[in-house]
Amino acid sequence: MEAVTFVKCSPASNMTILVLSELPQEQHAPVAAQMMAYAHLHAEQVGFVSASTQPGVSARLSMAGGEFCGNAALSLAACLASERQLPPGDPWELAIEVTGAAAPIACRVERTEVDYVCEAVMPLPRAIEQVSLPFEGRSLEVGIVRYCGSFHLVVDLERCPLDLPAAERLARLLGVASGEALVGVMLYQLATREMTPLIYLPALDSLIWEQGCGSGSASLGSYLAWREEAPVQLDLEQPGGTIGVTVACTGQRLVSVHIKSRVSIVATGTAYVRPSVHYPLLSGGIL
Repeated sequence: MEAVTFVKCSPASNMTILVLSELPQEQHAPVAAQMMAYAHLHAEQVGFVSASTQPGVSARLSMAGGEFCGNAALSLAACLASERQLPPGDPWELAIEVTGAAAPIACRVERTEVDYVCEAVMPLPRAIEQVSLPFEGRSLEVGIVRYCGSFHLVVDLERCPLDLPAAERLARLLGVASGEALVGVMLYQLATREMTPLIYLPALDSLIWEQGCGSGSASLGSYLAWREEAPVQLDLEQPGGTIGVTVACTGQRLVSVHIKSRVSIVATGTAYVRPSVHYPLLSGGIL
């Protein structure tokens, strides 16, 4: 068994483990799979923190599947603010590296009496499109928001009803067919500003209905801004809490995308892992 130090955070109840011990890249996936399991620390995602080699950048965050994760970036920003004992009411701006992002992510953190209010400037999508997707004998009219190594489907449940088991089958199918590191399916209802996020990581065989998804919130906001050719500012209600998204655009050209959420640090300590052992993950139904 190997001892690793960790911090567990809650951005909109999207439970996130940050591993502070430095581990070889090849150990990230098996260690993350153990930590995410119900029999271990139990979380929806795991990131690995290391020092950045870029000047002016506070830290580097490597996600287990090599993907970008907005909520993990917010979590790391909160942890770094806690480490420097940021006083309440004194906002701090910082930059962090995150896998899946071509450039460091600018973050802003403000401590409250009980948690941290964190904001991040998200990577802009590489492409956004509206497609008709054949699936199980029907045609799904969905949006696709593409990034480097990942993409999110955004599904308007009022126009295109899709139940949870079907969404899981769709995510697995697209994960196999696309070869991408991450596939997301964002089910949304604009009238009530509700979103239910599903994330599939083929490398970990991890299929999870997340309590909240920062990157998915950014994708939905980006898609709506692109479709309507108008700026977007939304507070999206998700199973575990609220994530705000703000998108600036000129016509269909996106200028900036920001997400904002409250982050709590719920645990710190030492965990024990076997780097070569995979524990089974819970699939679906975590709502």
